[in-house]
Amino acid sequence: MRFKVGDIVARKSYNNDIFFKIEDIGAAESGELIATLRGLDVRLLADSPLGDLEKVENHSIKNYRKEFINLSNQCLKKVISRKPDFERLNSVSEGQTTENFFEVPGRVLHIDSSLEYLNLCTAIYGQLNIKANGFHIAEKEQPTLIPELIKQYRPDILVITGHDGIIKTRIGYSDLSNYHNSIHFVEGVKAARGVESNKDDLIIFAGACQSHYEAIISAGANFASSPSRVLIHALDPVFIVEKIAFTSISQTVSIINVVESTITGTDGLGGIETRGKFRKGFPKSPYQ
Repeated sequence: MRFKVGDIVARKSYNNDIFFKIEDIGAAESGELIATLRGLDVRLLADSPLGDLEKVENHSIKNYRKEFINLSNQCLKKVISRKPDFERLNSVSEGQTTENFFEVPGRVLHIDSSLEYLNLCTAIYGQLNIKANGFHIAEKEQPTLIPELIKQYRPDILVITGHDGIIKTRIGYSDLSNYHNSIHFVEGVKAARGVESNKDDLIIFAGACQSHYEAIISAGANFASSPSRVLIHALDPVFIVEKIAFTSISQTVSIINVVESTITGTDGLGGIETRGKFRKGFPKSPYQ
């Protein structure tokens, strides 16, 4: 069977559990043709011999994408249902109403190696009323470009993500060289901390599927993936951001609550104590 870049495929050795798009095809040292694969609904980067691949029929792709949308919508509905209650958050005084206040959630700079995922994430930020600037940048280029983007856009929350995965031919979960892109996420976080070192002034999420969680946190991230080296959902960074953006600056984000708000959960995501980035404003302008 012939394959080309852009084909949607699954791996026979994994019982066709995940659908991928072929990003590149090259030859290994042995001469065997190897495909570089990016997950359709998870942030996984993988290599596979062409002989292990199987093209996915259009009807299967349609059903797969439908399941992805349904799962995402379920999580989005849960997120929207917990949006701030001004009566509770703002301790409204006698004679005042919630209409007197306006909300200022944290601003986001989202850097993603996947244009498709970036567009999806920015669309959801819009639905959640979170101001976000998004940039499509390959993982290896992210560390170089991050400092200037931070200086230009001055975000409250920085997301550095894309695709990642463990390289099977090497041994050791603690070795950064055993990961496709964890080193770039680590360097991206370090570059960001070179601009803003305070973990409450600039909150950072970094990582993708199976990323080196400990190294990314040690580099200065507030939240990262993946503690148990599992796959994470394409939208997990958004659901972490939403919780931070709508938690008051006077409160510490509940680590448990923020991770449980994601699709993947604690096996795939974790972090450290962090203050929220939500601010209330008073009074609300009649022109708003």
